[in-house]
Amino acid sequence: MAAPAAAIAGIHEFEKRAAGGLSPLQIKAECAARALEDAGLTWADVDAVYDASEAGRMQGLTIAEYFGVTPRVLDTTAVGGSSYEFHAAHAARDIAAGKANVALLTYGSTAHSDRRAIGTGWRGGSEAQPAANMERPYGLTLVGNYAMVARRHMAQYGTTPEQLAEIAVTTRRHAMRNPQAVAGLADIGIKDVREITVDDVLGSRLIADPLHLLDCCLVSNGGAAVIVTSAQHARDLAQPPVDVLGWGQAHPGTLMHHDSAFGLRTGAAVAGPAALKMAGVTVHDVDLLELYDSYTYTVLITLEDYGFCQKGQGGDFVSDGTLGRGGTLPCNTGGGQLSSYYLTGFTPVIEAVIQGRRQAGARQVAKNDVIMVSGSGGVLEHHATLVLGGGR
Repeated sequence: MAAPAAAIAGIHEFEKRAAGGLSPLQIKAECAARALEDAGLTWADVDAVYDASEAGRMQGLTIAEYFGVTPRVLDTTAVGGSSYEFHAAHAARDIAAGKANVALLTYGSTAHSDRRAIGTGWRGGSEAQPAANMERPYGLTLVGNYAMVARRHMAQYGTTPEQLAEIAVTTRRHAMRNPQAVAGLADIGIKDVREITVDDVLGSRLIADPLHLLDCCLVSNGGAAVIVTSAQHARDLAQPPVDVLGWGQAHPGTLMHHDSAFGLRTGAAVAGPAALKMAGVTVHDVDLLELYDSYTYTVLITLEDYGFCQKGQGGDFVSDGTLGRGGTLPCNTGGGQLSSYYLTGFTPVIEAVIQGRRQAGARQVAKNDVIMVSGSGGVLEHHATLVLGGGR
């Protein structure tokens, strides 16, 4: 296993899925302050800021001013749901290069309070987008794109809606052992908070064939913050460090590129092996997965492209109990975005750190030496992978 380039030393996850009247910027500030407290650091220690501008345009500059910090590094990479894995990797890279000492990553959203139609709203716009000129004029939605590639997988490999539903069932089972997820489901108005069945998933409202409501991630308010520093520095701080061992990224392009394998082979097939190689491990060494789960299909195709099963065998792989409690490869142990919290790419990072610290309570996995984390942006367009080391 490779020596760590850096470590995650502090985290905070906004407790509620209700915003309580706070703005996204205020949520980010609260999470940042609590993450620094978690690490035993102060605002004066921060010299690098990473922000995807999800709270508004030019937020990198706004964040630095609002938080009262003067960063040596200001990184505003914005690639959708993979942004925050990119940020963690960039922070580790910059720290290893001596460009920064303490990096602050934040996220804040009031999407639920704003009744934002994430995934189902029209993706149109007046600006020229060469890769989407045949889609946007007709209002094709994000979930519509995912539904098409899921249907393609079904047609080519025989994958079934029941197999996709197994992912949602397993994720909800994990969520029911996470008190914060259980409370969060109630916060966003779900009245019958319980474990679900395949029949529940298939009986939920059809959003875009073959994806049902329970195949789709939640829309919630919330926020998170992560503190990254050097591995050596992290060992002198307040919390058990979770090492950043490796990372990888890929940008395979959009639907309009008409790649013959689009939807069946994603950027995960490039980013995953790159991260594992940098970490000095293989898929056989992975103890725990925290995967971006915008839709159940996102999880299935990521598992295939990471090499945990052969192409086309994802349906069988997710149906045999491997990803569940007591399985050999637990996945999305906090409930993920399907059943806990829509923090985009922050959701898997936060849970990975909680597990890596062995602070997950009833949902704690037995082995956590190697944790693989994914982020996905657009329609499987951008992918970032982190390999983290817990158990220290």
